[in-house]
Amino acid sequence: MRQSAKREQVPIVLDVAEFQRLLGELQLRERVLVWVSMTTGLRRGELAGLKWSDVSFEKLTMNSVRSVVDQKVGKVKTEASKKPIPIDPYVAQDLLGWYHTTKYVRPDDYVFATDAARAGKLRGKQPLWLAKVMQYHIQPAAKRAGISKTIGWHTFRHSYTTLLHANGEDIKVVQELLRHGSAKVTMDVYAQAVTQAKRTAQRRVVASLRSETRSQGCVPKMSPAQDPGLTVSH
Repeated sequence: MRQSAKREQVPIVLDVAEFQRLLGELQLRERVLVWVSMTTGLRRGELAGLKWSDVSFEKLTMNSVRSVVDQKVGKVKTEASKKPIPIDPYVAQDLLGWYHTTKYVRPDDYVFATDAARAGKLRGKQPLWLAKVMQYHIQPAAKRAGISKTIGWHTFRHSYTTLLHANGEDIKVVQELLRHGSAKVTMDVYAQAVTQAKRTAQRRVVASLRSETRSQGCVPKMSPAQDPGLTVSH
């Protein structure tokens, strides 16, 4: 019997209060990174590989079509990973706020592009080193927030999973939101759809994570429909 696939450690997860305290210690870029990670279940490489051409504010979806690890572009983990991912309207507002803040907004630019001087002509054409962002920005913020857990990017995916299960969501909806592969996946015309059940399940997680006020950040409240100049879509 194979033993290597067994999990040896209990996954680290953040509860709602910890997540909210962490947000209060983050600047805009890191806030948006954490929001997207915590409410879409994107893996670290998928988060790094996200480009503006993958985002549709009109449809409130994003597509994960590449994974970037150590600045090397590769494929996403499974075919299921390519399914469209819903974006909650509240999170879309923060993402739109980042779009209006970053200098790199062309369709082929990475959503979380590096602006480091050492990148030279590759500014905007390479994503941030998310391991460094975690080490130098998010983990110190967690410490300031009084969180003693050693968190990493997968912490947010695990936390999202935990919240979905805690909300009693249907196991099939959870599987599709996390884009896990399965031998029982039904290949039909609706296989790629973002269903209302997925949006409802995601919305319940976002609602539980939201604070009563937005005083922790400076992201403008703006609906994509109120921004006719925005043409980002896939």
